[in-house]
Amino acid sequence: MHGTILTLLKRYVQTQYDHSTWVKLMELSGLDKVEFDHKTVYPDEHIYALVGHAAEMTGLSAGELHEKFGEYLVPDLMYMYQRLLKPEWKTLDMLEHTELTMHKQVRQEHSENSPPVLDVSRLGPNELMIDYVSPRRMGGLAVGIVRGLATYYDEADRIDVMPTTTEDGERVRIHVRRR
Repeated sequence: MHGTILTLLKRYVQTQYDHSTWVKLMELSGLDKVEFDHKTVYPDEHIYALVGHAAEMTGLSAGELHEKFGEYLVPDLMYMYQRLLKPEWKTLDMLEHTELTMHKQVRQEHSENSPPVLDVSRLGPNELMIDYVSPRRMGGLAVGIVRGLATYYDEADRIDVMPTTTEDGERVRIHVRRR
């Protein structure tokens, strides 16, 4: 898992809960000696442990937490990759171009970076299907990012996001439609 995601997870926990919650999560996960930085790639087990313990502490499922975190990530992701974005893009355009712009860039930056593969099929001008493929099984994060993009582009009230498979699978289908 890229360190940027883990440093943003830290900020998410600190802003949604508090710093002591982050410290407790790090201790419960056996990571209290680890300092995440945005340039390092860490074992996926780190995020699994942190989200697993956060689920126990909050009573939310790991999928729900992934989704909330995904929504939270969007403004930072948009800022980081703004030079790759076209000003005329909206939610569906952004989703359609993520794989060949942002994910391509992430993979080129460091050979250990492995964002999920997104196979996006445009079904029409107001509709697309995303096939998320990742052994990380964090489809909830993808669903949250889709919802966060709709909010970012001020389209949340007009975008329907419907996972059509279980969000904790290695392959997740997400149907996105603009009303």
